[in-house]
Parts: sequence; structure tokens; C-alpha cells
Amino acid sequence: MNEPSYTVDVVDWLENEADIRSVRDAVFVNELGIPAELEWDGADPRSLHVLAHAEDGTPVGTGRLLPSGQIGRMAVLPEWRGSGVGTTMLETLLAAARDAGMTEMWLHAQLSVVDFYREAGFTAVGNSFLSAGIPHQKMVLTLK
Repeated sequence: MNEPSYTVDVVDWLENEADIRSVRDAVFVNELGIPAELEWDGADPRSLHVLAHAEDGTPVGTGRLLPSGQIGRMAVLPEWRGSGVGTTMLETLLAAARDAGMTEMWLHAQLSVVDFYREAGFTAVGNSFLSAGIPHQKMVLTLK
């Protein structure tokens, strides 16, 4: 069986807003039931974004890096989970953070994906908490 083919690129928010919104609406708003007004928090214009596309150009994943060093809004369409898209997006965001001179990254991981971030080197700190009604865990990573 062939591995699915995809690309991950750092993209401009204004030029790619529709594709980014399509993935995040599908995952966060429709699948997880997060209210749209919480999902669309106004931080996107000042964030660095990555976008994954299938070979045919369909957007299949996205994530962002805020100026504070927070990685967030990591979303992969269900049919693409387990294909490496999330790992490649995270690696791309971490490389962008290094290029920007950042030394510490942090994120709020849904408890269901804490192991994904742990495997990438993140460490859980503090107690879990609810955000948008979903249990989360703060995690940090010192960049080398």
C-alpha cells in the first residue's frame, strides 16, 4: 500500500485563509463541537501558519505559531490522521520557531494527543484543565 502523498508549507494567512478555515471548521467546529466564536479568536493575522495539502491540492491539515511561542490550532482531517501529516506540520512549526530565534515552545494539548507531543519532546507541566469544554494539558519544549 502506498503512503498518502502530501506537502506541508509555511503559508500566508490572507492568501490561504479559506483553506485554513476549511480544515479548522471541519475538525474543531464540526467534529469537536467548539463554538466558532472560540475557534476564530482573532490571533490568526499575527500568527505563522502551516498548511498541509494532499497531492490533488485538497487542504488536509493546518497549525499555527503565535509570536509568544505557542503552537496551536493543530488540526488534521480524520482520514489523514496517522499518515505523518501532523508530525510534519509540527516539525515545520518548530523549524520556523528556531529560525525566528525562539527558545521555548508551549502548547495546550487535548489529553487525547498528549502522547503525540510527548514523542516530539514536549513535557507536560501543571494539572490538566478544561478549554472549550475539552480536557487539555499545558506542555513545553526547550529548543536546541
